[in-house]
Amino acid sequence: MTDPTKIIVIDDDPTGSQTVHNCLLLMQWDQDTLRKGLRDTVPIFFILSNTRALPPDQAEQVTREICQNLKQAIAAEKIAHYLVVSRSDSTLRGHYPLETDVINQEMGSFDAHFLVPAFFEGGRITRDSVHYLIVDGQPVPVAETEFARDSVFGYHHSYLPDYVAEKTQGKIAAPAVERLTLADLQPDAKANLEERLQHFSNNQCVVVDGENQADFDAFAQGLLTVSNQGKHFLLRSAASILTSLANLGPQPVAPEAIATYKPTDQPGVILVGSHVRKTTEQLTELLKQTTVQGIEIPVEQLRDQPQSAGEIIKQTLQTIDQIRDQGKTPVIYTSRQELTFATIQVRLDFGVQVSQLLMQIVQQLPTDIGFLISKGGITSNDVLSVGLKLTAVRLLGQIIPGCSMVTTATDHPRFPSLPVVLFPGNVGDAQGLVTAYQRLA
Repeated sequence: MTDPTKIIVIDDDPTGSQTVHNCLLLMQWDQDTLRKGLRDTVPIFFILSNTRALPPDQAEQVTREICQNLKQAIAAEKIAHYLVVSRSDSTLRGHYPLETDVINQEMGSFDAHFLVPAFFEGGRITRDSVHYLIVDGQPVPVAETEFARDSVFGYHHSYLPDYVAEKTQGKIAAPAVERLTLADLQPDAKANLEERLQHFSNNQCVVVDGENQADFDAFAQGLLTVSNQGKHFLLRSAASILTSLANLGPQPVAPEAIATYKPTDQPGVILVGSHVRKTTEQLTELLKQTTVQGIEIPVEQLRDQPQSAGEIIKQTLQTIDQIRDQGKTPVIYTSRQELTFATIQVRLDFGVQVSQLLMQIVQQLPTDIGFLISKGGITSNDVLSVGLKLTAVRLLGQIIPGCSMVTTATDHPRFPSLPVVLFPGNVGDAQGLVTAYQRLA
């Protein structure tokens, strides 16, 4: 019997596990840690690279280091069949093609790399190779949304072959991009799909449609079949394709009952770092709850007076204690105004400064908190790796669609068995943060 294909996900922030459960999330990528992931009985595991928070040169360095260690770990564990997934944002923001180029250099040569950005739980679909975001029930091409205007990862095209040409600066021309449309993913097209997959070579760029999980089930089945026959594939994807590739079935504890994981009945803490419009909308709704109280981190003050960081941390921790003494849940959030910076690098450097301040707060939170909700992908990565100083966690499942929950180990030195929600910035409806809070509170 052939060993199942190992699905290795290099995730550019920690939220890509938002459609699976029971698998390992690794915050480090030394060979021993990677071998733990490869040996795990669950067919999928995640390496949290956090490269979306890094400038291109650092993102390249991290990705290269992961791949070099991974290649040796795969050889040591004698893994015969594996798929590599570069998991990134479902609204097309990230270091593409830098990361897939580095993975191809270090672990290739791949026969094809597939762009699979649809994320059904977040309302992202791809039809006729055009990527859409569902807004108020209507599909809007992603190039017409706020995400396309991202100051670091902006773009101008929703038609994926044109997006590829833009991002590769013409190295891959739009007509050279192969397209797998919805028609190619129908049950009666299975033989044709596998035949096309067999013929891809020389790291062919392929963009893939998807409107529902059944589309991806068909694509994943063909991909795994042909991969096991010797083809070598790389994916650049959002999270929904991972559900089909891993095929894990339903999570063991229903989202509505997820509070059973809480170690204490004490109030938790909610940390909001993301600045996208959806996060601000969800934060506004959360702060209407009478059982929570907000604490605003003045980021403009931090920018203009970096020496004030220590006083901001001290005041925040005192306020947290006061709010919890009233039986309420503190909501720590960065002020919402969009600040301006001289260069992209200065903006990224300030983001690191804000994160360092938030993580010092996390490290000093009361030890008896009942849960921690982290809102924002980069914020969540830092919470796991810096704030809680974790090297690996096991994913429990989703508290609402697209929002994962993990727990710290029972022997964690400060926060044993703490449920931590990894809540992406651009996921959920207006009540999403309220729902997650209520399910834990």
